Amino acid sequence: MTLNKFIRNKQNEAITALKEDSAVIFLLEYILNMTSPELYSNLDNEMSEENINKFNELFNEYLYNNKPIQYLIGKTCFYGYDFIVNSDVLIPRFETEELVENIIYRIDKYFKEKTIDIVDVGTGSGCIAITLAKEIKNANVTATDISEKALNVAKQNALNLDVNINFIEGDMLEPIHAKFDILVSNPPYIPDSEVVDPLVKDNEPNIALFGGNNGLKFYEIILRDAKRILKDKAIICFEHGYDKKEEMHLLAKKYFPLAVVETIKDLEGKDRMTFIYIGDDFNE
Repeated sequence: MTLNKFIRNKQNEAITALKEDSAVIFLLEYILNMTSPELYSNLDNEMSEENINKFNELFNEYLYNNKPIQYLIGKTCFYGYDFIVNSDVLIPRFETEELVENIIYRIDKYFKEKTIDIVDVGTGSGCIAITLAKEIKNANVTATDISEKALNVAKQNALNLDVNINFIEGDMLEPIHAKFDILVSNPPYIPDSEVVDPLVKDNEPNIALFGGNNGLKFYEIILRDAKRILKDKAIICFEHGYDKKEEMHLLAKKYFPLAVVETIKDLEGKDRMTFIYIGDDFNE
């Protein structure tokens, strides 16, 4: 069977099972050790029996046992870098790549060439902290998480990607005793009562998903305690639920009444990121 026909058959199988057919390409790239361009340039090649069997073993786990492809192969791509992921950490989302892109832009705009101190609160796999360390050469990056298991994954990712991150285990801002220019967090923000796709709820760590009755529990904790760890000129960068813009603005003004607050839409046009600019320089 040609690769082209195999892809079509498996994509139809995924659709019939009410699963994302994009998983077919993702899994094939892993099985065949090919990039997307390489895969599509070899569509007329025959699939070997060995590779078909390898593919089906993992694909059936995805289709019928509700296991995320990323956990099955043990990695995912984020901002062009390969990250280890397992059931101890969330699978990074595309929206978080947009958060990172917007942070990099703002660091370049507001801090120029100075050395930047960054803290990532609730780092999980380390995707935000590590990517910022890779992309911003003049950055000192600290990352925290309450989960020792998550930090072990993040530490391995930092080692694999050759960056130096100061990892600290602890709850939210409690273990932090330094001052930062940038505080970034993508904390748990799904309201406790919200219905969640079983593929997510049954596999990804619930401690990293749910954020209290209204999904804002951890934002309030961070904002309540943030002054202690921020420099006079600083930016707080959040990813949050698409319907929380107004509530995020109210929370920001509650704890930082003089701050400039900006919400950014993601590529789907949803209000997904809020930036809180602290210091007189941002009010000029």
